[in-house]
Amino acid sequence: MTQPIRLGISTCPNDTFAFHGLLTRAVSWRGLDFQAELLDVETLNERLLAGDFDVCKVSFHAALLAADDVVVLPSGSALGFGVGPLLLAAEPGTRPTDARQLALCPGRHTTAALLFDLFHPQSSRVEHVVFSEIMPRLENRTADFGVCIHEGRFTWQTHGLALVEDLGTRWETETGCPLPLGGIVASRRLPDATIRAVQGVIHDSLLLALRDREPPLPTMRRHAQEFDDRVLMQHVDLYVNDWTIDLGATGAEALGELSARAASLGIGRGRLQIFAG
Repeated sequence: MTQPIRLGISTCPNDTFAFHGLLTRAVSWRGLDFQAELLDVETLNERLLAGDFDVCKVSFHAALLAADDVVVLPSGSALGFGVGPLLLAAEPGTRPTDARQLALCPGRHTTAALLFDLFHPQSSRVEHVVFSEIMPRLENRTADFGVCIHEGRFTWQTHGLALVEDLGTRWETETGCPLPLGGIVASRRLPDATIRAVQGVIHDSLLLALRDREPPLPTMRRHAQEFDDRVLMQHVDLYVNDWTIDLGATGAEALGELSARAASLGIGRGRLQIFAG
């Protein structure tokens, strides 16, 4: 009998690109039975914390909250330089300095929200919304600021918005580390052999996509907020890199830095560990 694996994947283009081979069984499932759900990242975060998944792509902020219960897989992460969320303003020349101002974040457990808390503590009221609502809310002036992620990182200027700060650049300047946004975590309830097989399937799927970038496009289009293939591939180029294939020592250092800084705010349940089995 095959072993069922409850798998949660985000609808982000970099994830649908990386997981296309797994989703279409273009790579071997190595004796596992993946039961996949594709959801927005904050829903994945909440479902992970509720214990709904065996393996899940989540924000590293959420992974910190579940650090006692999960391990980070070496493959599948979004980590790098120049990949950070953008703090945008509805009006040029403004900054979040007043409690009467409203800032939108793409989910309470996202790494973007954690960065806003780290760099702009108690600067404004915060409302957590689905990431796709943020730029429209800024455009219609029902919010003052928004932390923008995903495809919006490439299209915000066409919406007439102003850049306050690149939160990723600030992270890089203060830490010297690439920014760890999110990764694949596996429940510690799974046997090491099963986690090793899952890691192998994800690694195979990622390498397949990198060898030929065209086949994943239909899967990417099906779940994307932005339908321009050029923008979808910009997303892949930005978020899929050598650290996506293997976090390595640099990834471990970045996760350690994020763990320590989150702990300074009283966030998290210890240091994130990368599976080494």
